[in-house]
Amino acid sequence: MVDKNIFGNPPSAVIPALLSVLMWSTVASGFKLGLEVFAIEQLLFLGTAMSWLIFFCYAAATRQLYLAAADRRLAFLLGLINPTAYYLILFAAYERLPAHIAQPINYTWAITLALLAVPVLGQRLSKRTLAGILISYLGVVLLVITAPGEAGDVDAQGIALALVSTLLWAGYWLLNARSRAQPASLMFWSFTMALPFVSAICWYGPGLPNLTTTALGYAVWIGAVEMGITFLLWQRALQRAHSSAKIAQLIFVSPFLSLLLIHLLLDEDISLWAVPALGIIVLGLVVSQQQHSGSAPENKRPAPTER
Repeated sequence: MVDKNIFGNPPSAVIPALLSVLMWSTVASGFKLGLEVFAIEQLLFLGTAMSWLIFFCYAAATRQLYLAAADRRLAFLLGLINPTAYYLILFAAYERLPAHIAQPINYTWAITLALLAVPVLGQRLSKRTLAGILISYLGVVLLVITAPGEAGDVDAQGIALALVSTLLWAGYWLLNARSRAQPASLMFWSFTMALPFVSAICWYGPGLPNLTTTALGYAVWIGAVEMGITFLLWQRALQRAHSSAKIAQLIFVSPFLSLLLIHLLLDEDISLWAVPALGIIVLGLVVSQQQHSGSAPENKRPAPTER
């Protein structure tokens, strides 16, 4: 007889978590394909507008539209970071780098979070966390120096942008943790605050994209799959989970599926070292995160994620 608990959690938690992982695995390919059709600002506008619509519908249906004044001020700041600054920089990195390099570097945001927690939260780096950090960045170095072609062919500015994106994403979740508001409500208001800025940036830049079927397709791919529906699915998974820590471990499958899809959909020339390098990055993340397993209270808020 099959145990109703899978990975220590019921199917009602595991299924939406796996759906989130599968959907997030496609977005690196979606970024690269979208950037072949649209400017960075246009792709951001399409994704933000679609995400805002999804969060509005969900928040309205679940009566989570209300947000206290203090949380609205926080939502304004969060909206400037995500989606506005974060995705502008992340898309710029993807525009300059192969997807199989940009995606793993961005995935090290969790390591950046551990580093930022030292000055921001006054936390101390344990030996285990420090070892995990060193292991992960060893994987990043291996990924870059073994990229197809000469080492000089890897765009240094693209690498820098990908690393900056990890700072923004880690900082976003440090700020997010200050609010006790409903996650869907905070996301709706964050995107509500961000949408006018994103629209203005797009309008005064390359101009708003024409609403073609192609544009709507990428709006759904970036806005729903990357920013919107997956967030709600992940939230549901954590709410139904008996062990949110075990659910969170499923996200480590995402970068390997993403690498496979990058090869199949983008036909990138991927080094044989790409998989071992990615494995080293993930190993470092696992090592550093195990420091807190079993000691910290489990958080039912949607965990920070990467794609």
